[in-house]
Amino acid sequence: MRHNATLSIIAAAALLAGCANMSDTQRHTATGAGIGALGGAALGAIAGDSAGTGAVVGAGLGALGGYIWSQHMEQQKRDMQAATQGSGVTVSQTADNQLKLDIPSDISFATGRADIEPNLRTVLDRFAQSLRANPGTEVRIIGHTDSTGSDAVNDPLSVARASSTRNYLTDRGVDPARIQVAGRGSHEPIASNATAEGRARNRRVEIYVGERQRG
Repeated sequence: MRHNATLSIIAAAALLAGCANMSDTQRHTATGAGIGALGGAALGAIAGDSAGTGAVVGAGLGALGGYIWSQHMEQQKRDMQAATQGSGVTVSQTADNQLKLDIPSDISFATGRADIEPNLRTVLDRFAQSLRANPGTEVRIIGHTDSTGSDAVNDPLSVARASSTRNYLTDRGVDPARIQVAGRGSHEPIASNATAEGRARNRRVEIYVGERQRG
């Protein structure tokens, strides 16, 4: 059994290592399969089951994943990259096949406020248009703050910023049932809060768009 587990983990690692020569879609699918295989082998070993079987099952689950990267998603990514060029907004594809918009504070919200700034409205107008054109996708909006102030202030402020973004999109015809919001306060910084530059980076809104695998 231990020998099978070792072989399964080696195979999964090889699968991950082979991603370098793949397309983006192939690479994300293979990465999911490799991670699933490793996780399946580990769970099988813990449960005393066949690690090889666990790896195979895990690979299948990882390859399927929760989201797919379709032509619609690729087109939406290109549209948003064109719409946000030069704005400071980062548009990317995540490892689990979600479209991510990382919106910095200098175009989104004033310090301590949840009112959407004019520069963000232009981005959200185009984003709402792309969401209406792709009704099969779902959206998560997550607000963040820097560490200035207490959690009692920052936590609800981060939720308010995410909610303001959702409300702006729904006012432009996006079904509110498609959108989930959350706030992380200052608990998930991406830069040091010791500098003004770092705090500015931490004050942000992240938007994720995903298309579910259809059974």
